[in-house]
Amino acid sequence: MATLRISLRAGERIFVNGAVLKVDRKTTLEFLNDVTFLLESHVLQAEQATTPLRQLYFIIQMILMDPDSAEAARKLFAETLPTMLKSYSNRDVLDGLLDIEGLVERNRSFEALKRLRTLIPIEDDILEGRTSKSAASPQLPRQVVRLAAGA
Repeated sequence: MATLRISLRAGERIFVNGAVLKVDRKTTLEFLNDVTFLLESHVLQAEQATTPLRQLYFIIQMILMDPDSAEAARKLFAETLPTMLKSYSNRDVLDGLLDIEGLVERNRSFEALKRLRTLIPIEDDILEGRTSKSAASPQLPRQVVRLAAGA
């Protein structure tokens, strides 16, 4: 594996293998082996999970950030995805959701989040009526917020 180098600004946080690290000055981290991480700028807070795709993002994020709750988050993902696949008619969203399903199944949650970030602007257009390829957007269960709270 090639070395992965990440630069962080003073006060920035990074989530690594379930641990939260905060740096007090500009620094560069080098990961010399496989690691699961999420940059603070990619973290979605529970109260920001206001749309179906953002809720799905939050679920996948929990798989990465909280190893103790990863199995519950995986179960919630498996329960949520079929509803979303039935609720959208936009081909880009449907294809993206299928890509994300495969990535999560292969334990590639970071890549799944990256793919999901490309779908959120499409969802925003659908919800704001800026596209004709939309379907009624699903309301996902609030289990997502309970999962974040550790319930």
